[in-house]
Amino acid sequence: MLSAVVTFSATAQPYIFPELKGYRIESRYPVYTAESLWDFINGAADGYLAFGFENVHVREYKKGRNIIKVEIYRHKDKTNAFGIYASERSPSFRYLNLGSQGYKTDDGSLNFFKDRYYVKMRTYSRDQKILNDLERLALRLTDMLPGDPSLPSLLSEFPENGKVKNSETYTGKAVLGYDFLENAFCARYELEGASFAIYLFEKNSHKEVAECVSAYLIKTGMEPDESPEGKYMLRDNYNGDIFLTWNEKRIIIIQGLAKDQSALADRYSSELLK
Repeated sequence: MLSAVVTFSATAQPYIFPELKGYRIESRYPVYTAESLWDFINGAADGYLAFGFENVHVREYKKGRNIIKVEIYRHKDKTNAFGIYASERSPSFRYLNLGSQGYKTDDGSLNFFKDRYYVKMRTYSRDQKILNDLERLALRLTDMLPGDPSLPSLLSEFPENGKVKNSETYTGKAVLGYDFLENAFCARYELEGASFAIYLFEKNSHKEVAECVSAYLIKTGMEPDESPEGKYMLRDNYNGDIFLTWNEKRIIIIQGLAKDQSALADRYSSELLK
């Protein structure tokens, strides 16, 4: 009986929300799970579910008429937490050293992620003291949440030259709109008058690489290729000109470069495959 009570309590309330001087903490929300997320964020639920959403805990910090709302979303792993976080950020935001990474917007929002947790905070107050409290609370939440604050390791593989800062994203399903392309990190680049995106896939085996490559080649009207490494420039009717390269464990897709920019594509592909 004791074991059952402890397990239930840990599941129902895994966080000890930090106190904030002058504020009272209110909890009028249930714990939303994958089955009930639609009741909380309506049409946005599908986006979160696509990134391995598990549950969200919500609290309101109240001081007079001022409210700071906190939402802690837990996802199945760090990669998926980064994926949903990155899908809602912009390179133009003001970035903060919070958790793995965070940012603040002019409308009173402050979001960050750490390990498998994505935290969204908001206040409608424009009082600078309240905005300072928002950041103070964010720091305490960062300390409260468990896990590794480092970024997903594959992000460090992208070459820095020409990369648009904080443009990286992660897509788990239907990369470029195709069901057979899954689990890709992407970064945007601006270089030599060109604007393009690089997708990096890391697979567990050459068999997985060959299956994805062959499916893509067939989709674009070409013969399948199960070679241990290869390079193609192909025309994708939905995504334009594509440079496709691969080796035993990785696939690189570059979108946005013209046919006569193959040297630029080769430069980046080679660096990511070496």
